[in-house]
Amino acid sequence: MCQNCKKPYYITTAIAYTSGKPHIGNTYEIVLADSIARYKRAQGYDVRFQTGTDEHGQKIELKADEAGITPKQFVDNVAGEIKTIWDLMNTSYDKFIRTTDEDHEAQVKKIFKKLYDQGDIYKSCYEGLYCTPCESFWTQSQVVDGKCPDCGRPVQPAKEEAYFFRMSKYAQRLIDYINEHPEFIQPVSRKNEMMNNFLLPGLQDLCVSRTSFSWGIPVDFDPKHVVYVWLDALTNYITGIGYDCDGESSEQFKKDWPADLHLIGKDIIRFHTIYWPIFLMALDLPLPKQVFGHPWLLQGDGKMSKSKGNVIYADQLVDFFGVDAVRYFVLHEMPFENDGVITWELMVERLNSELANTLGNLVNRTISMSNKYFGGEVRSTGVTEPVDEELKSVVLGTKKKVADKMEELRVADAITEIFTLFKRCNKYIDETMPWALAKEEDKKDRLAEVLYNLVEGICIGASLLESFMPETTEKILAQLNAPKRTYEELDTFGLYPAGNKVTEKPEILFARLDIKEVMEKVEAMKKEEAEKAGTAEEKKEEPVIEIEAKPEVTFDDFMKMQFQVGEIIACEEVKKSKKLLCSQVKIGNQVKQIVSGIKSNYKPEDMVGKKVMVLVNLKPAKLAGVLSEGMLLCAEDENGTLALMTPDKEMPAGAEIC
Repeated sequence: MCQNCKKPYYITTAIAYTSGKPHIGNTYEIVLADSIARYKRAQGYDVRFQTGTDEHGQKIELKADEAGITPKQFVDNVAGEIKTIWDLMNTSYDKFIRTTDEDHEAQVKKIFKKLYDQGDIYKSCYEGLYCTPCESFWTQSQVVDGKCPDCGRPVQPAKEEAYFFRMSKYAQRLIDYINEHPEFIQPVSRKNEMMNNFLLPGLQDLCVSRTSFSWGIPVDFDPKHVVYVWLDALTNYITGIGYDCDGESSEQFKKDWPADLHLIGKDIIRFHTIYWPIFLMALDLPLPKQVFGHPWLLQGDGKMSKSKGNVIYADQLVDFFGVDAVRYFVLHEMPFENDGVITWELMVERLNSELANTLGNLVNRTISMSNKYFGGEVRSTGVTEPVDEELKSVVLGTKKKVADKMEELRVADAITEIFTLFKRCNKYIDETMPWALAKEEDKKDRLAEVLYNLVEGICIGASLLESFMPETTEKILAQLNAPKRTYEELDTFGLYPAGNKVTEKPEILFARLDIKEVMEKVEAMKKEEAEKAGTAEEKKEEPVIEIEAKPEVTFDDFMKMQFQVGEIIACEEVKKSKKLLCSQVKIGNQVKQIVSGIKSNYKPEDMVGKKVMVLVNLKPAKLAGVLSEGMLLCAEDENGTLALMTPDKEMPAGAEIC
């Protein structure tokens, strides 16, 4: 037994946000974590593997409202869908936590109160730029061209009362820790990014509560506030194993914390390597041993998004290729630091070349030859040649090579080492030419030894492959009539029981696919999805509104009106009116003051930053004693609800509307 046997190993993924169905890029993370967890179990570790869902926040509240259901109903549906996909991908998690779990919510309330009582959290007022999808506040200097630096979406000005965490109190302590523990943030490029872009320039205090929405964990002593998503979400790593901030933590927590590995996407590494460690310092808890920010899996034309229409889902790929083929692809095609690319064409190419040819063909040929020449019986005769030692050296050397790669979390490279073993077995067939040996009676024992060596090599390779492609390993070993090797047995060649018989009818592990046929099916699938989406949109179609027609105008009359895009740079209520807002609208190089009767539908703070359509040459007039120099264009539904007319593409202030 290895010296680390039964040593605890706690690994987590980021918890998936329940805003919608996860695409294959999201699914990559759970498969990656699963491969590491399975490998650690094979090594003898007592593994705890946790995943789950992040279920609070404004975005969820808005999506639930759009769907006409409660936020809890919405997250129940999405969490169920996420769990179904995780299970489809054959992931071996031990705990699926949801941030709506009662025990998690109870601990978050206690954690918030503890941090408040010890002075780490204080009440103030926040004014800044808010990104709803990321649920993050930004300063003007942090945004890029008016957009969130994380996701690239537009930010909106926001001001509200909030509780703040004193990040600066712990910043130097965290800097020192990172410098003293170079393994803490991996890869190194992520560590440099966090230090240079966030920690060294100085940390601002972090907003940890919100009042502008209600779907969250309420602050016990101030219930109009809900706990901000990151303080809620990040604590799942300790609440999921039984942490209690009153000192009554479970034995599971005492055994498993600190986590050995937080596996997360590179886009949320700031939250896990700055906010989370500081929260833990404030709770007087040790930091996780390592945070690994993996790259993204991109579609051929960039990052996957529904708006781009380039989203690929795991269940779609499984329908075409099977679970293990998809696992192989996402694990093997992802570089260590840089983003990987997935396309339907590349999937077919890899399946045909690596899985069908290299692995599938090797297993099939070996079993077929064993049946053809020896009735399926596999035995060692001791009739060896120098080429056998070369094969055995590669086979027995693979365990350490895989271990070295896995120690650095270079999973793709670890798989490459295993397939190097399979390729060496294929080369061994070409070198020994069993079909030629079979023609000579005095070469029968040599032929038997060759086939024994092949079976033995495949058994060891398949056992190493189990962490990454568990179903394939099971199928291979079943066809060879062999048990899976323990980790300790992978150092030994010759453990296949002499006289065992392989299956009489070998199963094709991976059937070659025709790229043309696959792409035709893909296009048909996309067309069907588009039609379904169109039908859904039709069903949602709002009733038309009929209004009384006004007298016709001439083209010349119409051309007298000038419409331009304006940007609202300031807005306030008109004190003498219940309906009016007064906006300062930038149009080109000038600013016009425009009064609009839209107070019932828009708050002044919501108006700032909006690009709107403006009638700019309307004769100035006073409304409620305030000068108005134009008109903002709006639409009105049957209930009197107003919506500002805005350009559907980014346009500069002053652009002519024609």
